[in-house]
Amino acid sequence: MTTGSTRLSKQARREQLLDTAMTLVRAQGTDSLTLLSLAEAAGVSRPIVYDHFGTRPGLLIALYRRLDERHRAASEEALRDAPAVPGEIARVLSAAYFACATDMPEWNAVSAALKGDPEMEAIERELLDDYTDLMAGALLPYTGLTPEALRLRCAGLLGAAEAIAAELNRGRVTAADAVTALTGLIVGGIGAGAAPS
Repeated sequence: MTTGSTRLSKQARREQLLDTAMTLVRAQGTDSLTLLSLAEAAGVSRPIVYDHFGTRPGLLIALYRRLDERHRAASEEALRDAPAVPGEIARVLSAAYFACATDMPEWNAVSAALKGDPEMEAIERELLDDYTDLMAGALLPYTGLTPEALRLRCAGLLGAAEAIAAELNRGRVTAADAVTALTGLIVGGIGAGAAPS
């Protein structure tokens, strides 16, 4: 545990607080995460935590954004390494999506804790738009669809991905089955069979 007397830059302190918050959520759930519990666990004074996040929703939103950044970075890295074949691009996108559900269990807990928060709803829409754009950009070379039509299909595919992730989180399907199902939906949804490869 870091003590409050350790001098860190503002950004380094924020990262340390978010690391500690993530540990608390993973161990005890979001209900136990407050600005006070975070200050105690991080070994800092309450004003330091309030200065970084302001409110509990502010802290949870910062955690949600951090999880999204990690998910997006993992997706982008996987896409860089993927063979330039429609089925492989679809598989990589699917695997990255479900890795978020299985490797970052805090994602759903943090999201659920913020349900009904207007700022969070706006952030969720923004992040979904960003991920839809990422997906459409990765798939565009493999389809004859217009960019607008592809983006709309990607939005629908992400809705399907969310439904499959719910089945995965309930233990009704394996991660491999989830990836296979979403990969098939993506390949079929973009008409990859008729697209140039």
